[in-house]
Amino acid sequence: MARLGCLVILTSLSVASPALAADVVQEPLAPVEPQESGWTLTVAPYLWMAGLDGDVGVFGRGPVPVDQRFGDILDDLEFSGMVVGELHNGTWGVFADVIYVKTSADSEITRTIGGVPVELNASLDTESLTATLMGEYRVLSNERATVDLMAGARIWSVDNDISASLAAGGAPVAAFSGNDGDTWVDAIVGAKTRVNLDAKWYLNGWGMIGGGGSNVTWDVLAGIGYQWNDRLSTTFGYRALGVDYEEDGFVYDVVQHGPVLGLVFRF
Repeated sequence: MARLGCLVILTSLSVASPALAADVVQEPLAPVEPQESGWTLTVAPYLWMAGLDGDVGVFGRGPVPVDQRFGDILDDLEFSGMVVGELHNGTWGVFADVIYVKTSADSEITRTIGGVPVELNASLDTESLTATLMGEYRVLSNERATVDLMAGARIWSVDNDISASLAAGGAPVAAFSGNDGDTWVDAIVGAKTRVNLDAKWYLNGWGMIGGGGSNVTWDVLAGIGYQWNDRLSTTFGYRALGVDYEEDGFVYDVVQHGPVLGLVFRF
């Protein structure tokens, strides 16, 4: 993304289990997640329509402000994939969230200096991966709500390939290419919840904070979902994810935020 920051797009949510009930008025809500003897798997692919705000610096140069809307990022997008997964058995569970984004941006500037046309061509290819793996412990479970405490780690990887060339009067003058970025790991803790409003509608969300590789990282999400049946629901919400990282001249101090739309499959 020019465009540097990248990460983003894309999010998710709903990792809670279905509410089972046939009649909102005459029958009580079913437990949010029955205490089953076997494991249940929830998979939620999602789209995170996120923008990017903050400061990014490469090659030891001072960080520059970045302010990109989702539409700006979408123009440069080559590929993205986002999914949340949860494996749960009664009190214990495992939570995972993976976001991968690849963008490519090109720019061309032509000016005439002293009657000589001067051309500057530059390109930036960025790949970013954010992968979270956390263990869960359920501290509350009834027919209205569940609350899980979580602890684990988040891996970040940002890679930027930059190239530029300068020509005057059609003749090459200078060229530059380089690669900058980093990979780091943060310890992270948090909690997530689901609250049944009735047999079909529910609220869900999470809050996380951590650090280690970065100075600090945080992640909050709030959404509303609709349970179509005991295997499928859809969710819509808003997510904000921040990180403040600096190492060896590479600076990545950004906040990604925007609407999230997800499909939740339970097996």
